[in-house]
Amino acid sequence: MEKNSKIFVAGHGGMVGSALVRKLRGEGYDNLILKTSTELDLRNQVAVSEFFVNERPDYVFLAAARVGGIIANSTRKGEFIYDNLMIQTNVIHNAYTSGVKRLLFLGSTCIYPKYAPQPIKEEYLLTGALEPTNDAYAIAKIAGIAQCRSYNQQYGTRFMSAMPNNLYGPNDNFDLTNSHVLPALMRKFHEAKVTGAPSVTIWGSGSPLREFMHVDDLASASLFLMNQNDEIYSSLLTYEPAPALINVGSGQEVSIAELAGMVKRTVGFEGELVFDTSKPDGTPRKLADSSRLNSLGWQHRIDLEEGLDDVYRWFLETA
Repeated sequence: MEKNSKIFVAGHGGMVGSALVRKLRGEGYDNLILKTSTELDLRNQVAVSEFFVNERPDYVFLAAARVGGIIANSTRKGEFIYDNLMIQTNVIHNAYTSGVKRLLFLGSTCIYPKYAPQPIKEEYLLTGALEPTNDAYAIAKIAGIAQCRSYNQQYGTRFMSAMPNNLYGPNDNFDLTNSHVLPALMRKFHEAKVTGAPSVTIWGSGSPLREFMHVDDLASASLFLMNQNDEIYSSLLTYEPAPALINVGSGQEVSIAELAGMVKRTVGFEGELVFDTSKPDGTPRKLADSSRLNSLGWQHRIDLEEGLDDVYRWFLETA
């Protein structure tokens, strides 16, 4: 991308989108198109069509999505599948009709089967049943991957899908009902520390393994992918058996119990941990195989302990 390329960051107000904006601006890209959901409802087909006709962006980072943790995913499935399908369908289609040069569609490794072999390779997509608690969100994201592939094949577009693992960072959602595990734990421990609670209850057994990556590392990987030369980019789009799909992970895998201990230390909570085994664990393990991306020369940089300190500072400053 040229420094003056017209770049649309869809979902710039969220954790991922705001990290992309920070990274782009830090690298000297200053011609960014940013629209709040009030200014542009990406679920509105007519509004999105008019936007692309009027703005004509050169590149699109599609980070806009309806997201949430295990509670939100399992209790608001209608919202999750409808909103995500509408957002991505409108943006991807209009990126094609308006001649966008490249589009990066950001999803999640929850697209893979619940019991996929570990670490999870891109070609494991659609080889088994999904985790039931987030299947609506996953199906929507799988549809987005298929749409990018289909448009590449039929129309010659250059649309890539990148699947990060569990993300955390500034601008995360710390709501206990709708957030993912790491910010939920951080808020729980912080509130317990402030109130002097003797213990904090953690959902599940604590045994599931998760890979965590700071959102600034995802922003770095996203810009890295968008800026690959034509030969490499074309090879990623046509790579079999998983064309136009690439994992983005850190390789830093810990159990939920280990994560709870790390967050507890970061926050400075001195009470006990209680695991509520009546609550669901979710997928037992979810480690992404990021060897394709690593082979191109990208590696994550932010260690989990360092990242937790960074996020807790942000949480304290904005709480």
